[in-house]
Amino acid sequence: MLSVKEAESIVLNLAQPLDSQQDVETVDLLAASGRILAATVTSYLDFPYWDNSAMDGYAVRFADVENCSTEKTVALDIVEEIPAGYQPQYTVQPGQAARIFTGAVMPVGADTVVMQEETRREGDRIFILVSPEKPQAFVRHKGAFYQAGTPLLNPGTIINASEMAVLATAQCIQVPVYRRVRVAIFSTGDELVSPDQPLSPGKLVDSNQYALTVLLTQMGFEVIRLGIILDNQYELTKAITQAISTADVVLSTGGVSVGEYDYVEKILADLGGEIHIRAVAIKPGKPLTVAQFKRDVKTSDSSMMSSDCLYFGLPGNPVSALVCCWRFVVPALRKISGLGSDAWGPEFVRARCNVELRSHGQRETYVWGKLYLVAGVWEFEPAKGSQNSANLINLANTTGLAVLPPTETWILAGEFVEVLKVSH
Repeated sequence: MLSVKEAESIVLNLAQPLDSQQDVETVDLLAASGRILAATVTSYLDFPYWDNSAMDGYAVRFADVENCSTEKTVALDIVEEIPAGYQPQYTVQPGQAARIFTGAVMPVGADTVVMQEETRREGDRIFILVSPEKPQAFVRHKGAFYQAGTPLLNPGTIINASEMAVLATAQCIQVPVYRRVRVAIFSTGDELVSPDQPLSPGKLVDSNQYALTVLLTQMGFEVIRLGIILDNQYELTKAITQAISTADVVLSTGGVSVGEYDYVEKILADLGGEIHIRAVAIKPGKPLTVAQFKRDVKTSDSSMMSSDCLYFGLPGNPVSALVCCWRFVVPALRKISGLGSDAWGPEFVRARCNVELRSHGQRETYVWGKLYLVAGVWEFEPAKGSQNSANLINLANTTGLAVLPPTETWILAGEFVEVLKVSH
């Protein structure tokens, strides 16, 4: 049985990023929301686009105003008014100024902006009451933030609101992004029914497929739902064959323990999968199968390329399935998707636990609950009720998993513990 760290290392080594040539598509700007850049983006524009004012005030020549004060004011003639979006028409000469507003283009001849609060206007003349601290005061120069032709955003960047603003500002209206990673999901077990079916004695509602679908869809992956597959070797073989031929990653829940109806591992081997993980010293989530399939896939130009498919056989218990997904699957998917290495995760923080935590040792134990900040310090509150892998009821609102190493069976209230941040 592998340690959690050993299993994590194996999974991340198996997970290979999408191909930066074959797995790229170009989309319109707004369609790039939430997508991952597949190539360096540059722009033909400088930013700022031109010298402009950072304040409402007056564009002046520093040489005219560098020695003024309230006792020794300088009077300047106003030659024009320059609102944002207007092209200046005059050159500012010695003894002149231009009324200017925030973001407006600096006129030729002026090199400094004086805030309007430090002036007094009388008709077409302005009196400068305070000398600017230095030349170029309150002037934003062309190209000060970005120079045309240099890297703007790097591959592996996820396009959220701030990145969207950058791309729009640079007029990058066509964006190269990685295609979405395809994840096939199905549940196994004769005992399972879908939420819309009658619940007869001995049956269980399949929550795993719904939980995993929502988790991965919210993260931007393309989910292929294959439903509930009965504990039948023929049906399972057919479902797994379909999944590994169409998806980059396959997630199944159930059928990976040592019961008489747990067929998944044998089928994976029969189909040519190389099994790398069979069990991990983690609680909840010990029965975890990870296999790799080598395959040839047809590209958009009808040529063939080699591609891997990763298979995760997750435990059937609802909490175990989600814990294994958060701990192992999500980092692998992030790596495959093309995200930069600093974004794969998992992300851990040190948090103060407000109650004592206990474990039986032997396996790395994960306790689910809420993670929150109090006065700049992370705190963790375990979910109330039973920490049982079949109890998904108190899993609601989980934002963190406190980690108890095998050698630590008792964490006192008020002590700090490592907590895995999870999406909610």
